[in-house]
Amino acid sequence: MGRRESHNRELKQEISDSFLKTVSAFANYDGGRILFGVADDGTDVGLEDPEKAALAIEHKINDCIDPQPDYLITIADNGVITLDVRKGTQKPYLYRSKAYKRNGTSTIQVDSVELRRLALEGENLTFDALPCPETSLSFNALSRWLNEKLHIGDVTDDILKTLGLLTLSNRYTNAGALLADENRFPGIDAVRFGANINRIFERERVERVSILTLYEAALSIYRRYYQYEEIVGAERVRRERVPETAFREAIANGLVHRTWDVAAQIRIEMYEDRVEIVSPGDLPTGVSDSDYLEGELSLLRNPLIGNVFFRLGIIEQFGTGVRRIRESYGPYDSSPEFHISEQSIRIVLPVTDRRIVLTGDEEQVIALLSDYRALPSREIADRLGFGKDKALKILKALADNRLVEIQGSGRSTRYRLFSH
Repeated sequence: MGRRESHNRELKQEISDSFLKTVSAFANYDGGRILFGVADDGTDVGLEDPEKAALAIEHKINDCIDPQPDYLITIADNGVITLDVRKGTQKPYLYRSKAYKRNGTSTIQVDSVELRRLALEGENLTFDALPCPETSLSFNALSRWLNEKLHIGDVTDDILKTLGLLTLSNRYTNAGALLADENRFPGIDAVRFGANINRIFERERVERVSILTLYEAALSIYRRYYQYEEIVGAERVRRERVPETAFREAIANGLVHRTWDVAAQIRIEMYEDRVEIVSPGDLPTGVSDSDYLEGELSLLRNPLIGNVFFRLGIIEQFGTGVRRIRESYGPYDSSPEFHISEQSIRIVLPVTDRRIVLTGDEEQVIALLSDYRALPSREIADRLGFGKDKALKILKALADNRLVEIQGSGRSTRYRLFSH
């Protein structure tokens, strides 16, 4: 029949206990189907005495999977048995005290972090709603945002409870810790590369602070390198090399939807022709790749964080981020890219204007100026072993491309990286 194994289908020619791992995986995640009496090449071979075999499958599931999953067994006329396992609500579903998941066409045991996530789903809880160990937190950043956006003055315990940052028993939640001025959580790691990843011009890491501060820091970094002002007639016009709307949505998406129970940074990789934002964790359980890419994301991994960001106007509406990123590229020829894996979500935002390709000499000048506030052309030439005329030619080209700016005139002329 040409059937093949897939993420949600497994073929078994005979009955062995190994199928129970796959039952656990299907019940823990998206459900699936196991076909017994089908060869590896998809050929139906059937089972001897399929009625007895179906009863054996049922007994094995009932005896070995805890709690009992929701499943259906059917028998075809050719002796092929179909076992449909539905996605469960009482996670984790364990086989011999271990939980499993599908990895492509294989079934593997989940790690301790994933097991905790399954347990939270089974209790209808989320990580950001769990109590945190901190007993004393400050919320200056949150207070400032609430005042500016909602005209709320002091952040009282009642407000924290309304937002889900403080429980009724006066314990801070993980969402509270994430929005506090200081915390234990990872942050962002922003790196600006040269022509390749072996050339790092600048690196900035921000962590253990409010996610509102992380959001602001990411925007500041973006504006430094991908925005500039240009005089057009009598007006000063701001230009964007990457649409700010796209960058805002990508960063907000990372902060709201990432997995916060792993000690990994949100990476901002800055290149001359693109920005890449990589956030830890895959899509929330129950959200498919197509749901995400079509802007139909309705399930939030961190609903308390998402609610705060929505109230503050950082995200416009739940599930519309990807659509807004795409729409921001409407006037341009280039388009954003979205790459989803089991470990991360990577959003690639192309630069919308011309790409500037640096020569090796130009990269040396950029690298030198990244270590100094400003230098005269003679010192740049001396440090890099260039002649003065060569140095001036390179500096002029970099200035024309808005990568270097010129300060002063005559003997006091200095060169520094363009600040945008």
